[in-house]
Amino acid sequence: MTLKDKLLAQRIYLFLGALFITSLVVSNLIFQKFFYWYPFDVEIFGSKLFEISVGILPYPITFLITDLISEIYGKKRANDIVIAGIFASLFSVLIILVADKVPALSNSPIDDPLFSEVFGRTILAVGSSMLAYLLAQLIDIRIYHFWKRLTKGKHLWLRNNFSTWFSQFIDTLSIVSLLCFFEVLPWSSFKGLLISGFLFKVLVAFLDTPFLYLGVYLFRKRFKLKVNEEIELL
Repeated sequence: MTLKDKLLAQRIYLFLGALFITSLVVSNLIFQKFFYWYPFDVEIFGSKLFEISVGILPYPITFLITDLISEIYGKKRANDIVIAGIFASLFSVLIILVADKVPALSNSPIDDPLFSEVFGRTILAVGSSMLAYLLAQLIDIRIYHFWKRLTKGKHLWLRNNFSTWFSQFIDTLSIVSLLCFFEVLPWSSFKGLLISGFLFKVLVAFLDTPFLYLGVYLFRKRFKLKVNEEIELL
């Protein structure tokens, strides 16, 4: 690979990392708003099937990106992105914590109680979800590469879905449990939110498989990569 191609690959990696980190941080800022997506009018343990937080919407993007990076750039680069995302999330918590402590002006459009109501719980959410998310992403990357070695780089759909399904269950179980433990969510909603959140992520993981195939195809075509070949960055 020429130096020019390596520089381009490095630039694309940085853009994918930026998209990953943005999705991760934003999901933790907006998690308190819930919505009901109703392709099926079904209730599970008193909750509608897809009664979920808007914070879940960017999450599948992060798993798609880590799978793409794992496939093209390798396990170490995927882990590096996850660690960078964790750091960015914790830094965003620090900024919110400082902003929450700064007293608002009397004529401020957003007063202190409203700001604390919207963003104050973000500290608990990020603190709990980061532990769960870090575990889930590292599991996802490890399982992905297990299947990649086992299939010798073939059957991309298999490792994409199997790694994401298992890690997303761990992620959903951990986050919902911690949020209920910290009384951000009521325990009465635990089973319904767990099943709804997990099934939603499974569905999205299935739907994003063609996008992963497209991304891998474009990378291999542009950089003339063979099956199971990875790009070594500078």
